This record gives sequence, C-alpha cells and structure tokens, in this order.
Amino acid sequence: MLRKIEHLGIAVKSIDDSLKTFETLLGSKCYKIEEVASEGVKTAFIQVGESKIELLEATNPDSPIAKYLEKKGPGIHHIAFDVENIETEIERLTNEGFTLIHTSPKDGADNKKIAFLHPKSTESILVELCQEKS
Repeated sequence: MLRKIEHLGIAVKSIDDSLKTFETLLGSKCYKIEEVASEGVKTAFIQVGESKIELLEATNPDSPIAKYLEKKGPGIHHIAFDVENIETEIERLTNEGFTLIHTSPKDGADNKKIAFLHPKSTESILVELCQEKS
C-alpha cells in the first residue's frame, strides 16, 4: 500500500549551484548528500514537513539523469511514494498491469530500497516506490 509522498525528485545540472536556491525556497537545510554509483547520480535531500525534495545530479554522461537533463533540461524528474512492503507493491502493481523498470527492489539513496515504474504505464510520470531499509 502507498502510504505517502516520500519525496519529489528534481533533476539539476549541479547540486552545488542549486542547493542554496532550494534551501532558501523551502526554509530548510540539506540533511544528506550522497552518491549512488549504480545509478550514476549524486543526491541531496531537504526535509519539507513529512516529505522531502531530492536533488539529482548526474555523475557520468550515460546515467539516466544525464539523459533526462539532455532531453528535457532541469526540472521535476519523479514522484516517490513510501510503501510498507516494496515486494508486495511490486507484485500488486505488476498484477494490475503496470510496467516496472525494476521488477525487484534495489538499493537507493537515503537508506531506501527502491523500484521505478515505467512512465508509459503511469500517464508519463516516472514513479518510484521507496521502503526504508531495516
């Protein structure tokens, strides 16, 4: 079951250049910057109430974020939902006919297990499922 919006992912050309803008806008400081080498991305998280904003910067030219920025430029990249059990949600959504990019969870940023749904099955919105690692 989807429990809440966990975060909005925003693709940026440079976290260093964008962080001050978002910290000022949101009135909150970044609490974590980390790299997810398997995805070729550097992330920065800012807490906003119960949700978060994740800034995403490409760390190599072949990463999904680099390709997104090349095609669409900076902006909202995905919406992530907190789930109680990611394996159950993957199975439920697959059975409902959604196309998943990840058919099993993988390690993501901010101590999460993640899986993405393909935008072609979600009205052109990239959707991420997130579950806190135990």
